[in-house]
This record gives sequence, structure tokens and C-alpha cells, in this order.
Amino acid sequence: MKFIDPDHPFYRPLWVRLLLVGFCAGWTALEFYNGEQTWGTIFLVVSAYAFAQLVLFYKPSGGKAGSGRDGDAK
Repeated sequence: MKFIDPDHPFYRPLWVRLLLVGFCAGWTALEFYNGEQTWGTIFLVVSAYAFAQLVLFYKPSGGKAGSGRDGDAK
């Protein structure tokens, strides 16, 4: 079961994916810095999952690169 759909057009730009992972990692660091071990651990798992889905195992779908009107050209 996936909680993040990496095929969604929102996640296509690399900077969006890196920004989301960086935000999660920053929030993790903030929680650990404030001594909140439970929330820090929760966000560490969220950060690791986001990194795995959006950066490490990300494969852009080749069929959605164009406008989707390949058959309309005459």
C-alpha cells in the first residue's frame, strides 16, 4: 500500500520532491532538538518513507511526458 502516489503530476519536478523530503527532515530535526523523542521518531519514519518514494525509488512515467494528444496530430 502506497501513501504517496509518485505518478501524480505534482511530484514530477525534482525540486518539489526534494523540498518535501527536506521539510520532513527539518521537522524531524526540530522535534529531536526540542527533546520530543516520540514525534521525532514519527517524523523520522515519515522522512525516510518520503525519501524512498520520492527520491530513491522514483521512476518517472514515460507516457505522461507529453500532452497526451499523440493521435490528434494531422
